[in-house]
Amino acid sequence: MHGISIPAHQYSRFAETYLQLKGRREWEWTRTLAAACRSFTRVVLRLRAQAETEARASSAVARDRARSPGRGWGGSTTSVNHIPQGVQKRSFSRGSSRAPSPTSMFSRSHHGHPGHSRNGSQAGQALHHSPSVAQFHGSGQGNGTGTFQSPLFRLRRAPLLQVFVPSPEGEWLSDASVLECEQELKRAGVLHLLRPGDVVWDTAVGDEGNMGRLVWDGSYLIDLDYTYSRSGDLPKYLPTLAFPPSYFHRVIRTMGSGNPICHIDISPWGEEVATNLQLLQDRMKTETPQGGHHVVVRWVHRSSFTVRPPPSGKPLRISVPKSIGPGPGPGGAWFIDPGWYGTVVVEAEGTNEGLADLQDRCRGAFPIRAIGANPSLSVSPEREARMEERRSVFRIMRERSRPGEIWIKTVTEKERLLPP
Repeated sequence: MHGISIPAHQYSRFAETYLQLKGRREWEWTRTLAAACRSFTRVVLRLRAQAETEARASSAVARDRARSPGRGWGGSTTSVNHIPQGVQKRSFSRGSSRAPSPTSMFSRSHHGHPGHSRNGSQAGQALHHSPSVAQFHGSGQGNGTGTFQSPLFRLRRAPLLQVFVPSPEGEWLSDASVLECEQELKRAGVLHLLRPGDVVWDTAVGDEGNMGRLVWDGSYLIDLDYTYSRSGDLPKYLPTLAFPPSYFHRVIRTMGSGNPICHIDISPWGEEVATNLQLLQDRMKTETPQGGHHVVVRWVHRSSFTVRPPPSGKPLRISVPKSIGPGPGPGGAWFIDPGWYGTVVVEAEGTNEGLADLQDRCRGAFPIRAIGANPSLSVSPEREARMEERRSVFRIMRERSRPGEIWIKTVTEKERLLPP
């Protein structure tokens, strides 16, 4: 029970004491804490297996009830009067308590493209009627009977696994320390249970920000990406569409605005982005140095595209570079997570530069701009790789996103912290 009863900041204190003294007593404490973290990791992965098993069983029961309406609660399910009062009341209370969508004005503003709002509503209906996505909304919310509840793991959230490896280099783990973290996972006997996107935390480093947090890519532990954030973001080697939009929420902490960096290739939906593109005025609330707030009016380029569930029921495959490790799907494939099914709203700066950046991300969906000589003739492979990486960098706007409607915003070179 050490992994639960000992406060998180005590791990780093024990590690510092061990690195300074390295006595027999400190060495025994280090062994005890390392064993406690290994046990904690095994418990979390066991809870994940239990939660997913219960969710699959609940989905199977729901499908059986839908296929055989004559059975279930003892009568026909064609009338809402046959639904038990508790279930009916809970479903209606959830629907009425939701705040109105902040994109309602955006959806109605497409006078020239009436099909946008219709497609968005159809995608929303498919989202709520899809069994796999309903499992995402109904599981782990803490309301309702029969749902899995645990303070250590939530369905469709990244697990936070623990290892205890004192780092002589301080908060920045060296290659040797990262390899030792992998060895700790091997000693815990959980390597075969790890999945891409699992977050591993070296508790000996500390609990400030994302210190000591690493991500399993399917083969190795990799560090966070600090290109656009001092606290670290999801590594660029993992496709964001393969995970639910809120998968790393509060597991990989986001500083500042709270909008995490994501890596999405929107070129497959480039034609739809070009069709729905608009230049709009947007109001946003900014904070002054004195602590006050002002409402600022700005121009933005805003568009949207729809990620539709495949009619065959098979998941949508993601094309990834060969350098990316195996995915969680069969044969190591990467698939779009059902949490992205629905409308994705894309925002860019309301300037000519912002428009050109958005057009460049859609690759071929917009008319070719006159830019002089063909740039591909003089671009080196290294520069082309950097340009390709830059095209996929966005931020998820959490305050505007909701199930079935995810907002993302382009990230430009002005926000870059590390040199290219």
